[in-house]
Amino acid sequence: MQDSALITVGLPIALAIIMFGLGLSLTLGDFARVAREPKAVVAALVVQVLVLPLIAFGLVKAFDLPPLLAVGVMLLVASPGGTTANLLSHLFHGDVALNISLTAVNSVLAAVTIPIVVNLSIDSFGAEGELGLQYAKVLQVIAIVLVPVAIGMAVRARNQAFAVAADRPVRIFSITVLALVAIGAIIGERENVVDYFADIGVVVVLICLLSLSLGYLVAVLLRLGRAQAVACSMEVGIHNTTIALAIALSVLDNSTVAVPAAVYSIVMYVIAPAFGWMVSRRAVEREPVAG
Repeated sequence: MQDSALITVGLPIALAIIMFGLGLSLTLGDFARVAREPKAVVAALVVQVLVLPLIAFGLVKAFDLPPLLAVGVMLLVASPGGTTANLLSHLFHGDVALNISLTAVNSVLAAVTIPIVVNLSIDSFGAEGELGLQYAKVLQVIAIVLVPVAIGMAVRARNQAFAVAADRPVRIFSITVLALVAIGAIIGERENVVDYFADIGVVVVLICLLSLSLGYLVAVLLRLGRAQAVACSMEVGIHNTTIALAIALSVLDNSTVAVPAAVYSIVMYVIAPAFGWMVSRRAVEREPVAG
Protein backbone atom coordinates (compact mmCIF):
# COMPACT_ATOMS: atom_id res chain seq x y z
CA MET A 1 0.00 0.00 0.00
CA GLN A 2 2.81 2.37 0.77
CA ASP A 3 3.90 2.79 -2.85
CA SER A 4 0.44 3.38 -4.28
CA ALA A 5 -0.05 6.76 -5.95
CA LEU A 6 -3.62 6.64 -4.67
CA ILE A 7 -2.24 6.75 -1.13
CA THR A 8 0.74 9.07 -1.55
CA VAL A 9 -1.06 11.62 -3.72
CA GLY A 10 -4.77 10.88 -3.73
CA LEU A 11 -5.27 10.51 0.02
CA PRO A 12 -3.71 13.87 1.00
CA ILE A 13 -5.81 15.56 -1.69
CA ALA A 14 -8.94 13.78 -0.43
CA LEU A 15 -8.15 14.81 3.14
CA ALA A 16 -7.59 18.40 2.02
CA ILE A 17 -11.06 18.37 0.45
CA ILE A 18 -12.54 16.94 3.64
CA MET A 19 -10.83 19.57 5.80
CA PHE A 20 -11.93 22.26 3.33
CA GLY A 21 -15.49 21.00 3.84
CA LEU A 22 -15.01 21.22 7.59
CA GLY A 23 -13.86 24.80 7.16
CA LEU A 24 -17.05 25.55 5.21
CA SER A 25 -19.02 24.77 8.37
CA LEU A 26 -16.93 27.03 10.63
CA THR A 27 -16.93 30.77 11.28
CA LEU A 28 -14.83 33.11 13.40
CA GLY A 29 -17.81 33.19 15.74
CA ASP A 30 -17.16 29.54 16.57
CA PHE A 31 -13.79 30.54 17.99
CA ALA A 32 -15.31 33.55 19.76
CA ARG A 33 -17.82 31.24 21.44
CA VAL A 34 -14.92 29.61 23.27
CA ALA A 35 -14.52 32.77 25.33
CA ARG A 36 -18.19 32.62 26.31
CA GLU A 37 -18.10 28.91 27.29
CA PRO A 38 -14.54 28.46 28.53
CA LYS A 39 -15.26 25.78 31.14
CA ALA A 40 -16.74 23.25 28.73
CA VAL A 41 -14.18 23.92 26.00
CA VAL A 42 -11.13 23.84 28.27
CA ALA A 43 -12.32 20.67 30.03
CA ALA A 44 -12.86 18.80 26.76
CA LEU A 45 -9.55 19.97 25.30
CA VAL A 46 -7.57 19.00 28.42
CA VAL A 47 -9.02 15.50 28.30
CA GLN A 48 -8.46 15.16 24.57
CA VAL A 49 -5.02 16.72 24.24
CA LEU A 50 -3.40 15.66 27.54
CA VAL A 51 -5.33 12.92 29.36
CA LEU A 52 -6.13 10.62 26.43
CA PRO A 53 -2.53 10.37 25.14
CA LEU A 54 -1.40 9.44 28.66
CA ILE A 55 -4.11 6.77 28.94
CA ALA A 56 -3.27 5.44 25.47
CA PHE A 57 0.42 5.32 26.36
CA GLY A 58 -0.43 3.29 29.48
CA LEU A 59 -2.60 0.87 27.48
CA VAL A 60 0.06 0.42 24.81
CA LYS A 61 2.63 -0.38 27.48
CA ALA A 62 0.27 -2.67 29.41
CA PHE A 63 -0.59 -4.69 26.30
CA ASP A 64 3.03 -4.60 25.07
CA LEU A 65 2.12 -3.65 21.51
CA PRO A 66 4.73 -3.84 18.72
CA PRO A 67 6.35 -0.43 18.04
CA LEU A 68 4.55 0.36 14.78
CA LEU A 69 1.11 -0.47 16.18
CA ALA A 70 1.95 1.49 19.33
CA VAL A 71 2.75 4.58 17.23
CA GLY A 72 -0.49 4.03 15.32
CA VAL A 73 -2.51 4.03 18.55
CA MET A 74 -0.88 7.26 19.70
CA LEU A 75 -1.50 8.86 16.29
CA LEU A 76 -5.15 7.84 16.57
CA VAL A 77 -5.72 9.45 19.98
CA ALA A 78 -3.85 12.59 18.89
CA SER A 79 -6.25 13.08 15.99
CA PRO A 80 -9.03 15.59 16.71
CA GLY A 81 -12.77 15.16 16.42
CA GLY A 82 -14.64 16.16 13.31
CA THR A 83 -17.92 16.19 11.47
CA THR A 84 -18.91 12.70 12.66
CA ALA A 85 -18.78 13.94 16.26
CA ASN A 86 -21.02 16.86 15.30
CA LEU A 87 -23.48 14.54 13.57
CA LEU A 88 -23.76 12.07 16.47
CA SER A 89 -24.03 14.91 18.96
CA HIS A 90 -26.97 16.22 16.95
CA LEU A 91 -28.61 12.78 16.83
CA PHE A 92 -28.41 12.38 20.61
CA HIS A 93 -29.46 15.95 21.48
CA GLY A 94 -26.03 17.32 22.34
CA ASP A 95 -24.90 20.94 22.19
CA VAL A 96 -23.83 21.00 18.54
CA ALA A 97 -22.65 24.61 18.82
CA LEU A 98 -20.17 23.45 21.46
CA ASN A 99 -19.06 20.62 19.19
CA ILE A 100 -18.43 23.07 16.38
CA SER A 101 -16.38 25.31 18.67
CA LEU A 102 -14.32 22.34 19.89
CA THR A 103 -13.81 21.13 16.32
CA ALA A 104 -12.63 24.57 15.28
CA VAL A 105 -10.08 24.82 18.10
CA ASN A 106 -8.97 21.22 17.71
CA SER A 107 -8.41 21.61 13.98
CA VAL A 108 -5.88 24.33 14.76
CA LEU A 109 -4.24 22.52 17.67
CA ALA A 110 -3.91 19.25 15.76
CA ALA A 111 -1.40 20.76 13.36
CA VAL A 112 0.92 21.14 16.36
CA THR A 113 -0.09 18.33 18.72
CA ILE A 114 -0.07 15.48 16.18
CA PRO A 115 3.59 15.93 15.16
CA ILE A 116 4.61 16.27 18.83
CA VAL A 117 2.76 13.14 19.96
CA VAL A 118 3.90 11.08 16.97
CA ASN A 119 7.54 12.13 17.25
CA LEU A 120 7.59 11.37 20.98
CA SER A 121 5.94 8.01 20.28
CA ILE A 122 8.44 7.08 17.58
CA ASP A 123 11.23 7.84 20.02
CA SER A 124 9.58 6.15 23.04
CA PHE A 125 8.69 2.91 21.28
CA GLY A 126 11.98 2.59 19.42
CA ALA A 127 10.52 2.93 15.93
CA GLU A 128 13.16 5.34 14.64
CA GLY A 129 14.59 2.79 12.23
CA GLU A 130 11.24 2.16 10.54
CA LEU A 131 9.59 5.56 10.75
CA GLY A 132 10.74 9.11 10.49
CA LEU A 133 8.22 11.89 10.88
CA GLN A 134 10.86 14.45 11.86
CA TYR A 135 9.93 18.03 12.44
CA ALA A 136 10.75 18.86 8.80
CA LYS A 137 7.50 17.08 7.90
CA VAL A 138 5.43 19.12 10.35
CA LEU A 139 4.75 21.55 7.51
CA GLN A 140 3.21 18.70 5.52
CA VAL A 141 0.84 17.91 8.39
CA ILE A 142 -0.08 21.59 8.67
CA ALA A 143 -0.69 21.76 4.93
CA ILE A 144 -3.18 18.89 4.89
CA VAL A 145 -4.89 19.73 8.19
CA LEU A 146 -4.91 23.45 8.86
CA VAL A 147 -4.59 25.23 5.52
CA PRO A 148 -7.71 23.67 3.90
CA VAL A 149 -9.77 24.53 7.00
CA ALA A 150 -8.66 28.17 6.78
CA ILE A 151 -9.51 28.27 3.06
CA GLY A 152 -12.93 26.75 3.73
CA MET A 153 -13.65 29.35 6.40
CA ALA A 154 -12.61 32.13 4.01
CA VAL A 155 -14.92 30.78 1.30
CA ARG A 156 -17.82 30.58 3.76
CA ALA A 157 -17.23 34.16 4.83
CA ARG A 158 -17.51 35.31 1.20
CA ASN A 159 -20.20 32.92 -0.06
CA GLN A 160 -22.35 31.31 2.62
CA ALA A 161 -24.80 29.90 0.07
CA PHE A 162 -22.03 27.86 -1.55
CA ALA A 163 -20.87 26.63 1.87
CA VAL A 164 -24.37 25.42 2.73
CA ALA A 165 -24.85 23.75 -0.66
CA ALA A 166 -21.47 21.97 -0.45
CA ASP A 167 -22.03 20.60 3.06
CA ARG A 168 -23.92 17.42 2.14
CA PRO A 169 -21.69 16.39 -0.82
CA VAL A 170 -18.55 16.85 1.29
CA ARG A 171 -20.02 14.77 4.14
CA ILE A 172 -20.85 11.95 1.72
CA PHE A 173 -17.38 12.22 0.21
CA SER A 174 -15.82 12.12 3.70
CA ILE A 175 -17.64 8.94 4.71
CA THR A 176 -16.80 7.28 1.38
CA VAL A 177 -13.10 8.13 1.62
CA LEU A 178 -12.95 6.93 5.23
CA ALA A 179 -14.58 3.61 4.35
CA LEU A 180 -12.34 3.03 1.32
CA VAL A 181 -9.12 3.92 3.11
CA ALA A 182 -9.98 1.89 6.21
CA ILE A 183 -10.77 -1.15 4.06
CA GLY A 184 -7.64 -0.52 1.98
CA ALA A 185 -5.43 -0.30 5.08
CA ILE A 186 -6.77 -3.61 6.36
CA ILE A 187 -6.43 -5.29 2.94
CA GLY A 188 -2.88 -3.95 2.65
CA GLU A 189 -2.03 -5.82 5.85
CA ARG A 190 -4.34 -8.80 5.16
CA GLU A 191 -1.62 -11.36 5.91
CA ASN A 192 -1.31 -9.98 9.45
CA VAL A 193 -4.81 -8.63 10.00
CA VAL A 194 -5.96 -11.43 12.33
CA ASP A 195 -2.87 -11.00 14.50
CA TYR A 196 -3.33 -7.22 14.48
CA PHE A 197 -6.93 -7.50 15.60
CA ALA A 198 -5.80 -9.82 18.37
CA ASP A 199 -3.07 -7.34 19.35
CA ILE A 200 -5.03 -4.10 19.22
CA GLY A 201 -8.72 -5.02 19.22
CA VAL A 202 -9.08 -4.76 22.99
CA VAL A 203 -6.91 -1.62 23.13
CA VAL A 204 -8.96 0.13 20.44
CA VAL A 205 -12.27 -0.78 22.11
CA LEU A 206 -10.97 0.44 25.49
CA ILE A 207 -9.77 3.71 23.97
CA CYS A 208 -13.16 4.28 22.34
CA LEU A 209 -15.08 3.51 25.54
CA LEU A 210 -12.74 5.52 27.77
CA SER A 211 -12.75 8.51 25.40
CA LEU A 212 -16.54 8.68 25.31
CA SER A 213 -16.89 8.06 29.06
CA LEU A 214 -14.25 10.58 30.12
CA GLY A 215 -15.72 13.31 27.94
CA TYR A 216 -19.14 12.74 29.48
CA LEU A 217 -17.89 12.30 33.06
CA VAL A 218 -15.79 15.48 33.06
CA ALA A 219 -18.80 17.49 31.90
CA VAL A 220 -20.98 15.94 34.62
CA LEU A 221 -18.38 16.63 37.32
CA LEU A 222 -18.23 20.26 36.18
CA ARG A 223 -22.04 20.38 36.46
CA LEU A 224 -22.53 21.23 32.83
CA GLY A 225 -25.88 20.53 31.19
CA ARG A 226 -26.73 17.14 29.67
CA ALA A 227 -26.52 18.57 26.15
CA GLN A 228 -23.00 19.84 26.83
CA ALA A 229 -22.05 16.49 28.39
CA VAL A 230 -23.14 14.68 25.22
CA ALA A 231 -21.23 17.19 23.09
CA CYS A 232 -18.03 16.74 25.13
CA SER A 233 -18.42 12.98 25.03
CA MET A 234 -18.74 12.84 21.25
CA GLU A 235 -15.98 15.37 20.61
CA VAL A 236 -13.50 13.63 22.92
CA GLY A 237 -14.61 10.11 22.03
CA ILE A 238 -14.74 10.30 18.23
CA HIS A 239 -11.41 10.80 16.50
CA ASN A 240 -10.94 11.92 12.91
CA THR A 241 -9.54 8.68 11.56
CA THR A 242 -9.18 10.13 8.07
CA ILE A 243 -6.43 12.40 9.39
CA ALA A 244 -4.75 9.50 11.20
CA LEU A 245 -4.92 7.30 8.11
CA ALA A 246 -3.61 10.04 5.82
CA ILE A 247 -0.63 10.77 8.06
CA ALA A 248 0.15 7.06 8.54
CA LEU A 249 -0.06 6.20 4.86
CA SER A 250 1.14 9.32 3.08
CA VAL A 251 3.42 11.09 5.58
CA LEU A 252 4.84 8.15 7.54
CA ASP A 253 4.46 5.86 4.51
CA ASN A 254 3.58 2.82 6.65
CA SER A 255 0.38 0.78 6.44
CA THR A 256 0.99 -0.98 9.78
CA VAL A 257 0.77 2.37 11.59
CA ALA A 258 -2.60 2.88 9.87
CA VAL A 259 -4.12 -0.35 11.24
CA PRO A 260 -5.27 1.02 14.66
CA ALA A 261 -7.13 3.89 12.95
CA ALA A 262 -8.64 1.48 10.41
CA VAL A 263 -9.87 -0.84 13.18
CA TYR A 264 -11.12 2.12 15.22
CA SER A 265 -13.08 3.50 12.27
CA ILE A 266 -15.11 0.27 12.30
CA VAL A 267 -15.44 -0.11 16.08
CA MET A 268 -16.37 3.54 16.63
CA TYR A 269 -19.47 3.37 14.44
CA VAL A 270 -20.83 0.65 16.73
CA ILE A 271 -19.73 1.89 20.16
CA ALA A 272 -20.36 5.65 19.83
CA PRO A 273 -24.03 5.39 18.75
CA ALA A 274 -24.64 2.75 21.44
CA PHE A 275 -23.07 5.05 24.05
CA GLY A 276 -25.12 8.03 22.83
CA TRP A 277 -28.33 5.99 22.96
CA MET A 278 -27.52 4.79 26.48
CA VAL A 279 -26.85 8.23 27.98
CA SER A 280 -29.87 9.71 26.19
CA ARG A 281 -32.10 6.93 27.50
CA ARG A 282 -30.85 7.38 31.06
CA ALA A 283 -31.49 11.11 30.83
CA VAL A 284 -35.09 10.48 29.69
CA GLU A 285 -35.67 7.96 32.48
CA ARG A 286 -34.54 10.49 35.10
CA GLU A 287 -36.94 13.18 33.89
CA PRO A 288 -39.96 13.57 36.19
CA VAL A 289 -43.31 12.46 34.84
CA ALA A 290 -45.67 15.43 34.33
CA GLY A 291 -48.85 15.54 36.39
